[in-house]
Amino acid sequence: MVFVRTTPPRPVEVTAVFPELASLARPAIRLHPRPGSPSVGDSSVGGPLLWPAGEPWPHCEDTHLHGDSGFRESPAEVRLDRHRRAQRHDDPYGPSFTPEEEAAMEQKAARLAERLDAGPPWPAECPVPLLPVAQLYLRDVPLLRPPEGADLLQVLWCPYDHEPDWKPATAVFWRSAASVVDVLATPPEPDEANYSGYVPEPCLLAPEAITEYPNSLDLSPELRQVVGDWSRWQAAGADVDGSYAEYPAEFYDGNLADAPGWKVGGWPPWGRTDPYRRYCAVCEAQMVPLLTIASFEWDGSTHGWVPYEDRAAARAGGHLAGLSPAQPTRVEVGSTDNMQLYVCPVSPEHPHTDLIQ
Repeated sequence: MVFVRTTPPRPVEVTAVFPELASLARPAIRLHPRPGSPSVGDSSVGGPLLWPAGEPWPHCEDTHLHGDSGFRESPAEVRLDRHRRAQRHDDPYGPSFTPEEEAAMEQKAARLAERLDAGPPWPAECPVPLLPVAQLYLRDVPLLRPPEGADLLQVLWCPYDHEPDWKPATAVFWRSAASVVDVLATPPEPDEANYSGYVPEPCLLAPEAITEYPNSLDLSPELRQVVGDWSRWQAAGADVDGSYAEYPAEFYDGNLADAPGWKVGGWPPWGRTDPYRRYCAVCEAQMVPLLTIASFEWDGSTHGWVPYEDRAAARAGGHLAGLSPAQPTRVEVGSTDNMQLYVCPVSPEHPHTDLIQ
């Protein structure tokens, strides 16, 4: 990793105020994606994958007509548009390409018009090559629990909405990096995306280990009452703004419980729905969080989680071209929500599942 990101200490030591929560602490790794030029040898978001040349690239076989948003841009067009907006506004948070990379993108972007001019079957009616979402090496993210012999997690998705939950369909692959001798040099790309937020911007990562506690919705009724008892906060001498006196659980959820942004492990970021347990379709074990795909690294309610290194940028009054440092991947799922991938704790090779939160 070529850069670091550091989460500030929590404003309150959770177990000092609520020792009852100590047994619920969970490790997590914040990934801190930031725009860059990853290689197949890097852990990344939206970067190239260490994919064997002899292994077929995964495709989605759905017709996708049910999720047609009317958006008609290829992944290359989406990335070119971001790049050009950043250039026009001299935006430091936008992507940058070499002249050669820009020319290659333009060639790719031109293919969609040629494809549409050719007539049916339309791109949405054909098998769609999946887009890389994340590649994580065990050496960088030791919290991963891969199958025996594997040390690399690769996550891809189809950039169309899918029924019944109107989200990209995800695919998870585990492999041994050492087993990949010949790397696929030019993976196929989808002709178009259903939405620009389904095209991740290539990012390098700065993994950081942290400790999380459950969202108040994940607590038992008794513990939820404890966290919501303002007198407990006062008795512990916690330095919490008095404006939270009526709803101290809001301070707990926004500042002390689960971290925002892209992460591995930890606790689910409930809020869109109440807690919804996921069970393995093979062995019925309760599934555990694997990867959180976040629309934003922080927002107004979770500003205390902004890394030290990003604080100046986060405090800026406005961001040119709409390219906020809080959204380095340019991914948006749901209504600027999170997509969380779950895996079976008994066997990571059992089918995964996902959920929008």
